[in-house]
Amino acid sequence: MDAMKQLVILSGKGGTGKTSVAAALAHLASQELPCVLADADVDAANLELVLEPNRLEEHQFWSGQLAVIDPDKCELCGRCYDVCRFEAIIPGEDTYRVDPLACEGCALCIYQCPEGAIHGEEQQAGLWFRSDTRFGPLFHAHLFAAQENSGKLVTMVKQQGRLLALDEGRELLIVDGPPGIGCPVISASAGADLALLVVEPTVSGIHDLQRALATVNHFRVPALVCINKADINAVHTASIEAYCEAQGIEVVGKLPYDTVVTEAMVRGQAVTTYEPEGAMASALREAWLRIRARLEE
Repeated sequence: MDAMKQLVILSGKGGTGKTSVAAALAHLASQELPCVLADADVDAANLELVLEPNRLEEHQFWSGQLAVIDPDKCELCGRCYDVCRFEAIIPGEDTYRVDPLACEGCALCIYQCPEGAIHGEEQQAGLWFRSDTRFGPLFHAHLFAAQENSGKLVTMVKQQGRLLALDEGRELLIVDGPPGIGCPVISASAGADLALLVVEPTVSGIHDLQRALATVNHFRVPALVCINKADINAVHTASIEAYCEAQGIEVVGKLPYDTVVTEAMVRGQAVTTYEPEGAMASALREAWLRIRARLEE
């Protein structure tokens, strides 16, 4: 490849096998190219369960404001309690206090307090890590419970992976993106050269695909499609293929249903390393060849 490329792997919903596909592609790609991996599904990161990373660095992620009441200044007027829409203010006999899990950091109580007894403090929202794996460096993160701004943390994880790839001259950044179409997906897709959309042949499969495709199309990211468990419903698989053909989108892989995927996951391996000669590994190798050809274009 002439320059470092970014491949983001997405799905319109969770549970389609996106991370299993990402781990297998990381293995196959690393045999040919120096890669960097990023797990951008920070709300439920699980790529590390398959890659068994050796953690090298741990960093705090700070984001958002939390209201804090100074008990020495609080006059128990109750104004903060009245204006809080999130029921985060808890009255007390001596002072009011803030429920940190309920506070959204909107700062309305800060502006409404007549005594200036409330201020905002930045809070630690999670952690992000740099690890080493057998397929290359991995950047991943953990967002704490009840925290938001996961899009910002996704950007952090992906940017760290991109910078390392550029610094070390690595040719490919593989991003295991979050499911759905929200802000984290937008953050994961930003700047990508190619998106692989993983879909299952279910009743809602085409709808899920359309949602994901609309998102990447909006940001002008070219897309490919991989149908997982393609043999469990021939009718829905044919419908997805027909839709992709009508949209001019290449279906690069039709993966079979195979319990070996679960077996490999339980043992902390990519399916292509656990059973390299199996039908699933063969289908994934074919898909990778097509993906690489598109990246080289």
